[in-house]
Amino acid sequence: MKRHKRSMASRAYNRGFQTGQGGRSKDLCPHQQIDLRAQWLAGWREGRGAFLEGYTGVAGLDRIAV
Repeated sequence: MKRHKRSMASRAYNRGFQTGQGGRSKDLCPHQQIDLRAQWLAGWREGRGAFLEGYTGVAGLDRIAV
């Protein structure tokens, strides 16, 4: 079964969320394009909030927007 490629914006958001949830710094953003960087940082902020609320590991997986 073939899988469809996800948009770069949703991938950037999900990667940012995972970085924030892991407690890592927002300075690790790999994107230079403004729109992808904004998506990554939005995901990082959500993930950081989840990290601070204690949603780490498997408990935080349902918080990722697909």
